[in-house]
Amino acid sequence: MTFPDLSAPSADVAAADLPAASLPAGGAELAAFIAGKLCHDFISPAGAIMSGLDLLEDPTAQDMRDDAMSLIRQSARKMVAHVHFARVAFGAATTSEQFVSTELRGLVAGLSEGGRATLDWRIADGETFTKPQARILINLAWMTLGALPTGGVATVTTRQDGDHLLLIGSAEGNRARLKPEAMTGLKGERLTEGLAGQWIQPYWLWLAVDEVAGRLDVACDEGRVGLIARTPA
Repeated sequence: MTFPDLSAPSADVAAADLPAASLPAGGAELAAFIAGKLCHDFISPAGAIMSGLDLLEDPTAQDMRDDAMSLIRQSARKMVAHVHFARVAFGAATTSEQFVSTELRGLVAGLSEGGRATLDWRIADGETFTKPQARILINLAWMTLGALPTGGVATVTTRQDGDHLLLIGSAEGNRARLKPEAMTGLKGERLTEGLAGQWIQPYWLWLAVDEVAGRLDVACDEGRVGLIARTPA
């Protein structure tokens, strides 16, 4: 898989280069899309917790008590993982201005637990990242995992390139792919058709890169997907 030449100028990574109709109308619309995504992420584990509680209260289902408790515990862990991830990926993450590699790996691994894809985090434990870099990195890592719907390995690495830091995600699997809505978002373009839920996080990743005057590139080959964000070091 070959990435585009990062030393060459790009025509599709800066908001100023895009027509106004290609971008979300404003902050309120963007907030609505993100809120919708978060609700979608939270509703599944929340609903599973309620199902487990209903089983516990059902006098005819007492033989399923152990299964109900297991469902509640697993779903509660997933809910907490989503909240912790969202605080850094979409929110202000309290007052933290620096994040260490191990903390960020834990945020992504918490979401991927039990999934079909395997996370291969190849970033030194002591490496630190600014808040914007951390936001870019975990969104990029989660999208790399998401490119493997039937399983595979999502490798996350970093590399210094002069006065820039490259954040790299490489997905390898039999059906590695990015949906059309995701490709639209990664180009920084407004969604005109398809599912907004599949578009908003890729667009948010592009926006996070663009806001630090960085660059986001995508490479897709058969069985492989690569994402690379070039940010100021």
